[in-house]
Amino acid sequence: MPPKKAAAAEKKVLLGRPSNNLKIGIVGLPNVGKSSFFNVLSDTDLGKAANFPYATINPEEARIPVPDARFDWLCDLYKPASRVPAFLTCIDIAGLTAGASTGAGLGNAFLSHVRAVDGIFQVVRAFDDAEVIHVEGDVDPLRDMEIIQTELRLKDIEWVEKHLDGLKRTGRSLGNNSLADKAKKEEIATIEKIYKALTVDGKDVRKCEWNNKEIEVVNSLTLLTAKPITYLVNLSEKDYIRKKNKWLAKIKGWIDANNPGDPLIPFSVSLEERLAQLPDDERAEAQKEPGTQSALGKITQAGYSSLDLIRYFTCGPDEVRAWTIRKGTKAPQAAGVIHSDFENKFVCGEIMTYEDLKEHGSEAAVKAGGKLRQQGKPYEMVDGDIAYWKSG
Repeated sequence: MPPKKAAAAEKKVLLGRPSNNLKIGIVGLPNVGKSSFFNVLSDTDLGKAANFPYATINPEEARIPVPDARFDWLCDLYKPASRVPAFLTCIDIAGLTAGASTGAGLGNAFLSHVRAVDGIFQVVRAFDDAEVIHVEGDVDPLRDMEIIQTELRLKDIEWVEKHLDGLKRTGRSLGNNSLADKAKKEEIATIEKIYKALTVDGKDVRKCEWNNKEIEVVNSLTLLTAKPITYLVNLSEKDYIRKKNKWLAKIKGWIDANNPGDPLIPFSVSLEERLAQLPDDERAEAQKEPGTQSALGKITQAGYSSLDLIRYFTCGPDEVRAWTIRKGTKAPQAAGVIHSDFENKFVCGEIMTYEDLKEHGSEAAVKAGGKLRQQGKPYEMVDGDIAYWKSG
């Protein structure tokens, strides 16, 4: 008898909303530079930057182009009439304070804004400036990070408790025979496991191991601590340029101890504001000085990646466009991002990699080299694919 085929490994379900239209929120204590950062990132003045708490109340939203050298190269090759890069949707959320989870400040409203986003840019203040007041009285990034983590976790505990109480009340009459009753019992067991992770283990939900069934329950709860966090440490311009700050190593140590693996990016709002005021040519010249390179592109790419987003390209003389999809998206659903008919009447995709096009120099050469592939419905898109869709 021929040996049995090994069972295909179960595909891991991703934490978070199953969507390509994901948003990242800027979170932190008041007066750490969130709105000023939002303004330079989005090249607007939508965010209200002011030297007092709660200057921002209603969240502002902007779409930020995601820098990509591949997209730039494709535009140079095709010289299209229209160029549309990938975008990251970014939300400026008002400052959280100690006690936000119980409604202090405008805590409940602000935490609902955090719940509505899919990932977090957490801005941490590590600069001294007597003219910019600190809501806690002095600059201490570790305390500030502890406050944010505590408030998000406390709100999750409250949310999970309510959900668990409701399920247990309706669960008293559950039997052992029906599939629906069995599924409900499994859901209760998963939520009890989430509750234990938050309370006994003292862990953020995203730092726990979950199987696919459990992830579906986690995702249904839209928990704050399930959202990926990128820590952005706001330094003075002087510290950023010299790459030295008394807090950086301590902040890295806190992340390693509390949320290992979460990215940390130092930047300087004051430097970014100064660069933003310069004309393009002067800005490029200014960034040639050692240590003065803008971190905004790196931050945008980190936020995009943290949401498990990738992009594929469609190319031609009319338009070069990057289409945002989530990791693991199959070809028909990727085509459906352009138009639902492409998904519903999907036939196949003609796919080449960016690397093959760059190596061969033209579509004709890629085709002649046997590198243009026809892919059907099971094909899982790879970041940087160049696609032409065929639909019936």
